[in-house]
Amino acid sequence: MGIRTALITGGATGIGKMTAYKLAQEGINLVINYRHSQKEAEEICQQLTKEFGTNNICIRGDITKTEDCEFLIGEALKKCEYIDIIIHNAGPYIHERKRMTEYTLDEWRYLVDGNLNAVFYLSKLVIPKMRAKKWGRIITIGFDRAEASSGWIYRSAFAASKSAVASLTKTLAMEEAQYGITANMISPGDIVGEWKEKEIEKAILVNDNNTPVGRPGTGEDIARLISFLVEDKSSFITGSIIPVTGGKDVLGKIHKL
Repeated sequence: MGIRTALITGGATGIGKMTAYKLAQEGINLVINYRHSQKEAEEICQQLTKEFGTNNICIRGDITKTEDCEFLIGEALKKCEYIDIIIHNAGPYIHERKRMTEYTLDEWRYLVDGNLNAVFYLSKLVIPKMRAKKWGRIITIGFDRAEASSGWIYRSAFAASKSAVASLTKTLAMEEAQYGITANMISPGDIVGEWKEKEIEKAILVNDNNTPVGRPGTGEDIARLISFLVEDKSSFITGSIIPVTGGKDVLGKIHKL
């Protein structure tokens, strides 16, 4: 299959960092995008090169900005002939719970640009290269039941953007199948805080009564699935929205202000 190169947005910390580790273990070269975490990005690039022998670079860019998306891909392609895999991991989120009418125009645009438009911008820029090789993998990140356009109280901008990405992911799967390109969405459950950078081994030692499987979710849970989806033999899996929730009904909770 040759050596692949993967671009991970927001790859310096959290689930993106765990994904970088997993893909490097598989011998995949990495382009790690970051916005503020320059030190962390540089450290992980160096560490993965040392541990696994992969060629890794880190590139700063704010994916909510079109010009930064263009810069990110342009810089990556100066140093890597192809981007074979793109993982749309980064996605802005406002933790304060707000009704739709309480969002400012700037906040709404920030969330929609970062969670929806960035998937369009970046995918549009890398797909021609994937078509040329007759091979590509596009991974997007959603939320529990994003494919059903489920309402998420006090999270209107985020939920609307991710639901749109679910539809876009399925559309890309159909449009690009003839070129050997797959597109799938992973919808994590409640994987929060330090658990985003934890391994499954640590999680199985912890009791979590809020999750049916009885343990917290980890970044490794998501990274393992991404690693599987980008394999050559996973070519029949496309247009799928895959929940990784530990059996928890994430949206089945009533939120109160």
